[in-house]
Amino acid sequence: MDFSIERLRANVQNMSPAAHGFTYLDLRRAPARTGRLRGWVLSAKDLNDVAGMPTTLGNAKRTYYPAVSDPFIANVEKQGATFIGKSSTPELGLRVDTEPVDLPHPDNPLYPGRTPGGSSGGAAVQVARGLVRAAQASDGGGSIRVPAAACGVVGFKPAGSTLSAEGFITRTVADNAFLHGHRMITPRARIGLLLEPLFAATKVQAHHLRAAREAADRLRATGFEVIAIAPYPQARATFAHFRKIFTSRFAALPQAEGYAAWVAQQGASVSAGELNAAQRHVRDLPKLLAQQWQVDAIITPMLTADPPPRGYFMSLPHAENFNAQTRWSPWASLFNMAQLPAISVPCAIPAHPPVGVQVGGITLSDAQLLGLAHILHP
Repeated sequence: MDFSIERLRANVQNMSPAAHGFTYLDLRRAPARTGRLRGWVLSAKDLNDVAGMPTTLGNAKRTYYPAVSDPFIANVEKQGATFIGKSSTPELGLRVDTEPVDLPHPDNPLYPGRTPGGSSGGAAVQVARGLVRAAQASDGGGSIRVPAAACGVVGFKPAGSTLSAEGFITRTVADNAFLHGHRMITPRARIGLLLEPLFAATKVQAHHLRAAREAADRLRATGFEVIAIAPYPQARATFAHFRKIFTSRFAALPQAEGYAAWVAQQGASVSAGELNAAQRHVRDLPKLLAQQWQVDAIITPMLTADPPPRGYFMSLPHAENFNAQTRWSPWASLFNMAQLPAISVPCAIPAHPPVGVQVGGITLSDAQLLGLAHILHP
């Protein structure tokens, strides 16, 4: 496919913001002439600064104009990629939908009228529609993988040193590996298949279970040992700690209203002792998971159900909104807490749009996890 700026200009000419997912677009930017990413035309999530472009943080009232790009963006630019616009995100990336304040809400290309997921929903829409080959994204609790699954594309969260990680949504696993500078490695690995929801009691739709089972069968047929696993006993404690760490980051949030104000209030109630306990749990979690499950990677559904209608989450009371988001993707935040790599890949299901399956590394490196995922989505 042609992913040039000229082709993008032609594609978006008659598209609404709800269709293309951009909050800002500058198609006059000159492509870089050198670098290993020369020719790559990308969008940046509207939480990240790109010099010369407005950043809204998912709320038009928060708009500012940065003089320099974020370090992650600047590094990608230095390698020759060209950022041509900003992709839509909910306010401060707080939710798994993409409904920014006083800005257009992007629509799901696979499920018209439904959410594309979030918080990197605009990025997933752009990749799913073929407007860009890849879009920069970030993931603090599933924000790359959830929209990738909802829109039938690939979303990779690298391992990291904090709850959040920067990455990309792409059309292929190979493209994600290339953007991160990884040479994919096919590991020798023992795989665990986890079908039971981890952080919420909820039903999983049959075709989402089927997609995970078929992914496990594909790896088994390739020679991997695959075993069934169950939630580890400390899962409830992990999620309680996740909630404290996640909300505490917004405890001093200025000018917060609505759901953002509720998140800030939750964060302000977290004591120093509770936060320290949560951080201790984070440090111990990778070892705990390896001991409990005795596997190198796990396969889960990415979502428990197909995307709900746009506006669904925000129609709920704030506390129920948070809980409903967890029920939609009750496996995602484990890999943010453990700071381990995870990827969502689309799996074909008869008479249905592609269904996202999550592959998460327990002992695997980023390159090894990408190599494993490439078997499922070559």
